Amino acid sequence: MNIIKTDLEGVFVIEPAVFGDHRGWFMETYNENNFFEEGIKIKFVQDNQSFSAAKGTLRGLHYQLNPKAQSKLVRCTRGTIFDVAVDIRKGSPTYGKWFGVELSAENKKQLLIPKGFAHGFMTLTDDVEVQYKVDEFYAPDCDRGIRWNDPTIHVEWPIHNIQPVLSAKDEKSPFLEEAEINFVYGE
Repeated sequence: MNIIKTDLEGVFVIEPAVFGDHRGWFMETYNENNFFEEGIKIKFVQDNQSFSAAKGTLRGLHYQLNPKAQSKLVRCTRGTIFDVAVDIRKGSPTYGKWFGVELSAENKKQLLIPKGFAHGFMTLTDDVEVQYKVDEFYAPDCDRGIRWNDPTIHVEWPIHNIQPVLSAKDEKSPFLEEAEINFVYGE
């Protein structure tokens, strides 16, 4: 398993080792020991899965407030997505900055997103399945979002020529400067 640092502190791209033969392939999608060796001490408590029927579906940018904030380990098991993490820790040197990576069933990459970051993805193909682990249970009263097209964040989503397929909730999410955020860098 290859754990790759990004420009955003605590955000990692995970490249599992894939072992293939005439029958197909095998890989570990998560190994606590490998993560702990890299200083990533996250205990996951829940697995989630989503299906998006249409190319151009956009989910996000989502997060949960403290004390129910979530770290996420995201992978795409069918189709392809562009997955994004946005630093929303007040006082962080990378506050409002984002990192994005293509995750697909073919490349088998994963994105680790720590607490204090908003998360979103856009489907690049039809019929997409995304699975992710979280280290805190879903708490509807702490569920928040930031507008996917916030001009201060300026995520460069890879599909520009269509209006994304959005939920009613995501259409109404506030911009970063208006969003309720209780993450402070270093805490």
